[in-house]
Amino acid sequence: MGEVGMGNAVQGRQGALTQGEVLPRPSSSQSEGFKQGRSMLNSLLSGAFAGAVAKTAVAPLDRTKIIFQVSSNRFSAKEAYRLIYRTYLKDGFFSLWRGNSATMVRVIPYAAIQFCAHEQYKRILGNYYGFQGKALPPVPRLLAGSLAGTTAAMITYPLDMVRARMAVTAKEMYSNILHVFVRISREEGLKTIYRGFTPTILGVIPYAGLSFYTYETLKKLHAEQTGRPQPYSYERLAFGACAGLIGQSASYPLDVVRRRMQTAGVTGHTYSTIAGTMREIVAEEGVIRGLYKGLSMNWVKGPIAVGISFMTFDVMQILLRKFQQLGYNAR
Repeated sequence: MGEVGMGNAVQGRQGALTQGEVLPRPSSSQSEGFKQGRSMLNSLLSGAFAGAVAKTAVAPLDRTKIIFQVSSNRFSAKEAYRLIYRTYLKDGFFSLWRGNSATMVRVIPYAAIQFCAHEQYKRILGNYYGFQGKALPPVPRLLAGSLAGTTAAMITYPLDMVRARMAVTAKEMYSNILHVFVRISREEGLKTIYRGFTPTILGVIPYAGLSFYTYETLKKLHAEQTGRPQPYSYERLAFGACAGLIGQSASYPLDVVRRRMQTAGVTGHTYSTIAGTMREIVAEEGVIRGLYKGLSMNWVKGPIAVGISFMTFDVMQILLRKFQQLGYNAR
C-alpha cells in the first residue's frame, strides 16, 4: 500500500509538472523586494529599540537640561545636581523620569524612522554614486544623515513638543500625553503644536548629518587601520560618543531656541521667531550663558545617549540577521 501510494504521489507530481511545465519560482525582483522589506523591518525594530534604551538611560539628565534651557537661571554642575536632588526629595526617585513616557512615544518612532531612513538614503545615494555596498564618499555620507534626521523630525515633531511641555510643568497641569494635546489646542490653538518646528529642522540638519557622518567615518577608518570589518561593541560605543559630541555641539544654540519656543505658553514669554528668540536670550543672558546654557551637561548626556543608540542599533542589526539566518537554515 505504501509503495502504491508513493508511486501515485510521484505520478501526480510528474503530471502536474508536465501540465504546468515548471514549478513557479519567485522572480529575482520579488526576491529583491522581499530582502529589501526585511531589511527595512530590521532597521525599524533596531532603531526603535536603540532609541528607547538610549533615552531612558539619560532621562534624568535630559529633563534637568530642558528645565535650565527654558529658564533664565544660571547653569552650573552644582546647580544641576541641586535641582536633581531637590526633585528627588520632593517628588520621589521616579519623578526624575517625568516626561519619559512622552519621550518614549516620540523617540521610538523617531529613532526607528531615522535609522531606517538612513539605511535607505545610504542605499539610494550608494546606487547613484556607484558605491553600493561600500562606504559612501564624504558629501553623500553627510547628506544621508541630514536627510534621515529631517525625515524623522518632520513626522514626529508634535510628540517632541508634548515631551518638552511635560518636562517643565508640574503633574497637576498635564495629566497625560493626550491631555497636553487637548489643552494646547483648546487654550493656545492647534498651530502651537508646531511652534519651534523651523529651528528644530535647522538644528537637525547639522546634528543628524554630523552624527551619522562622524560615526560612519570612524567605522571606515577603523576597518582600514585594523583590517576588522566589524568593530567591537565598546568601540562602537566610543565612535557613537564622538559622533554625539560633535553633532550636538554644532546644533546646540538652535536646540535652546527650540525649547524656548515650545514652552513659551507655560513660561510667560512670547517667543515667536527664531531671530527674535535669539536676540531676547542674548540680551537677557548673554551668548555663552544663554544660547549655550546646559551644553556642559549635554557633553555628558549627549555622547552617552548617542553612543548607546548607535551601538545598540548595530548590535541589534547583527543579532536579527543571525536569527533570520538560523531560521532559514532550520527550514
